[in-house]
Amino acid sequence: MAVTKSVPRLLENPHTLCPGCGHGIVFRLLAEVLEEEGYDQKTILTLGVGCCCNMNPPAWKGDVIQTAHGRAGATATGVKVGRPDLLSIAYQGDGDAYVIGLAETLNAAYRNEPITVITVLNNNFAMTGGQMSWTTMPGQVTVTSPNGRDCDITGLPIKVPEIVASFENVNYVARGTTISAAEINKLKKYIQTAVRNQIEGKGYSMVEVVSPCPTNWRKGVADCAAWMNEEVIPYYPLGELKNNNK
Repeated sequence: MAVTKSVPRLLENPHTLCPGCGHGIVFRLLAEVLEEEGYDQKTILTLGVGCCCNMNPPAWKGDVIQTAHGRAGATATGVKVGRPDLLSIAYQGDGDAYVIGLAETLNAAYRNEPITVITVLNNNFAMTGGQMSWTTMPGQVTVTSPNGRDCDITGLPIKVPEIVASFENVNYVARGTTISAAEINKLKKYIQTAVRNQIEGKGYSMVEVVSPCPTNWRKGVADCAAWMNEEVIPYYPLGELKNNNK
C-alpha cells in the first residue's frame, strides 16, 4: 500500500514561489515540525523582506509579523519577551539577515536570545531581481556583478553561522540544504532540534539553508544542483556547526 502524507494545516493554501525555489521545501519542513511538536497554533513567525514574504497569509495559515527589512531578529526578540509562552521564529533570506540586518542578527545571537532563526541562503537578493549579496560566490554573475563577483574589491562571501557558532552561550547552529531527498531529511532534523531547543528554554538557535534560485541564477534545476555541489556547498559546508546538547 502506498504511504501518503497529508498537507500540514499551516500550508493548506498555495504559495507563489518560483519553480525550483528551495523556500517552498523549507515552508513544508517547518510546518511539519511545528505540527508534530504541537506548536502549529502557538508560534509567531517574524518575516524579513525578500522571498520569505511568500510565507505571509494566505500561504501560511499561522500568526505572522512582517518586519522592516533586516529587523526580524530584533522583532522576534520582542515577540519572545511579550509572549514567552509562544515559539518565536525569525524567517529570513541571506540578504535580509546578513546584509541589511547583520547587526540585528548578530546582536540577538550574542545576547543568546531564546529564539529560533531560519535563514535561506541563495547567494543573491532574489526578490528584487538577483543583485549581488554578501553571500554571492566568487566569480558569480548577477545583475550588479555582470563580469562575476570580484572578491578583491567586494570581499569574500560571508559565513554568518560560523560567526554565531563562535559565541560561547549560543546553543545550536546548523547548515542544511534542499538539494536532495537525503539532505532534506537531515534539514528537517536540524529544524526540529532548533525548535525543540526553544521549547526547552535552551537559548538561541540558527539553521541556515543553502537553497537554489533557478530564476535569478538563470539555470535549470539540475544545473543549479550541480553548481551547488561544485561551488557553493564546499564553501558553505553542511552539518551541525554547534550543538550544546551533546
